[in-house]
Amino acid sequence: MLHHKFSVGQEVNFLPTVMDFNVPRGTYRVVRQMPMEGGGFTYRVKSVADGHERVIRESQLTEGGAWMPASTPQAAHAPAKRHSS
Repeated sequence: MLHHKFSVGQEVNFLPTVMDFNVPRGTYRVVRQMPMEGGGFTYRVKSVADGHERVIRESQLTEGGAWMPASTPQAAHAPAKRHSS
């Protein structure tokens, strides 16, 4: 049985094809695993940079960013405070 490669909450990198010239590259967060379509899985993803959501084929995604379970609060991933010397 085939399984999704990416989990909800995981950050992934989008690699557009020439047909996706208007979709920005970058880091996206998996919002939902979608059913198989056209021979491969698809995902609903949200851009970390601009917040737009898209449906993207698994073949166009690579692992990237830090994995974060969907149930983990955002506040737990705030940047560390810098100490002044």
